[in-house]
Amino acid sequence: MHNGTLKFASLFSGCGGFDLGFIRQGFLSQSAYDCDPDAIENFRANIRGDIFNVDLTNGVPNQQSLYGIDALIAGPPCQGFSTAGKRLIDDERNHLLTLTGHLARRIHPKVLVVENVAGALSGAHARYWNELDETMRLAGYRTTTVRCQAADLGMAQLRKRVLFFAWRTRRDIEFTIPSLPAGDLRSVLAGSTNQMNHHPKRLCPQSREWQIAKRIKPGQKLSNVRGGENAVATWDIPEVFGVITENERTVLEVLRRLRRQERQRDHGDADPVSLPRLEAALGGHFHRLVDGLVAKGYLRRVSEEVDLVGTFNGKFRRLAWDKPSCTVDTRFGSPRYFLHPSQQRGFTVREAARIQGFSDSYVFCGSEKGQYRVIGNAVPPPLGEMAAVLARRLLGAAL
Repeated sequence: MHNGTLKFASLFSGCGGFDLGFIRQGFLSQSAYDCDPDAIENFRANIRGDIFNVDLTNGVPNQQSLYGIDALIAGPPCQGFSTAGKRLIDDERNHLLTLTGHLARRIHPKVLVVENVAGALSGAHARYWNELDETMRLAGYRTTTVRCQAADLGMAQLRKRVLFFAWRTRRDIEFTIPSLPAGDLRSVLAGSTNQMNHHPKRLCPQSREWQIAKRIKPGQKLSNVRGGENAVATWDIPEVFGVITENERTVLEVLRRLRRQERQRDHGDADPVSLPRLEAALGGHFHRLVDGLVAKGYLRRVSEEVDLVGTFNGKFRRLAWDKPSCTVDTRFGSPRYFLHPSQQRGFTVREAARIQGFSDSYVFCGSEKGQYRVIGNAVPPPLGEMAAVLARRLLGAAL
């Protein structure tokens, strides 16, 4: 059984969400490392413990002071693995995941915990995760990967993540994850009005964005490429995007269906549609309608084919009071991407922080853009705390 104070260090610490989870479970922060000035500024303003501004590709500067530490935690950048991004296999940030394993071998912690997005386990990108696993196994560690959903921890957010554990404590534990009812936005945002970092910025009445937002109901989004009651197409908002006829609407809706059904490429989720195929589906008197829709800005010509102009899968996504939020990302303050459930605005810094599981005592500083970015990139403290509970068990120090 472990006796005494448990110590940990964190790599790619960000603003300290992962660290807070371990601190809440009684671990003592020995040091943290990152190279993002905004994250470091917020860490220093809110978390007791040293953080160093370093490029970890050059190694950990005071590595010898960490030898044999109880826990080493790491949240290497996830942008290269995220399905919300381009998922470039050779994104230089992907290599920071494998770097974490090499740094851990030098530090030799009793337990290593690494957090990343679920996309790190998918397709060719899994090679980085597999290399991390192999690196730690060759160093004599036992390893496991745990998939988790933030909403299962009772959070008001849908956020799929994976945790990698490596340990050399000769202990066997059950890596059980709580299964709690998901929280909802109404509960998590209650009472946020008078808190720090809460500065609502409502859209200017009658502005283009305001007119779009007014047409989006809770649970809906602006999307031309999906049908159904939760998708509002640009042609459903004629006061902003222009009036069309019923026949033109038919062309747009048929094209929306065809572009996903008849694929030409092996990537993406849709393709432009050839004019002969569109003619076969609509009949021979559609050419003037296509020309008119191109002129109105709803369609665009792609070589000998035609496609929708707005092919994004959802902007102005309005969240619902009685449901958990979608994943909080760095754009959470922008109404072009995320809308408050009942007001014509995005979310405030405090609201984003609450959904991420930060307490109101964590006061964010620096530029507002930087605040949203460090919150969106953070490991949610409740997820960090769940990982810390498992780390304590691996160390024989369960509370």
